[in-house]
Amino acid sequence: MVTIAFEKHTLSNGLDVILHEDHTIPVVAVNVWYHVGSKDEEMGRTGFAHLFEHVMFEGSKHHNSSHFEPLQKAGANLNGSTTPDRTNYWEDVPTNYLDLALWLEADRMGFLLDALDQQRLDIQRDVVKNERRQSYENRP
Repeated sequence: MVTIAFEKHTLSNGLDVILHEDHTIPVVAVNVWYHVGSKDEEMGRTGFAHLFEHVMFEGSKHHNSSHFEPLQKAGANLNGSTTPDRTNYWEDVPTNYLDLALWLEADRMGFLLDALDQQRLDIQRDVVKNERRQSYENRP
């Protein structure tokens, strides 16, 4: 059985931080999990968890454009996913860009609505609808 050493800290705002250090390569993995997913949606009103997964990449109060651009310029890989139980955002970034990754995560966690407008919502709704068509409705 493999054992991975880690530390768990709970911040004063209730946020749990789980830390595992491995200095083998100069890369850090950041994962932010929200304990909300498709199981929290009402019958007949589904897709909101997936939609907001997309919207969360569209900017926030202090970074009012795509969260992909600055991290990809830094050499990061990033994405998100939605399951019935959770919505996850992850970045693998060079260690010298950890502050940027955490700052962007904190800003969208606290200030998403300051940057959200109808146009951004509509664009991402169309993207999610298209993903659904490609994944489910076009199956033979």
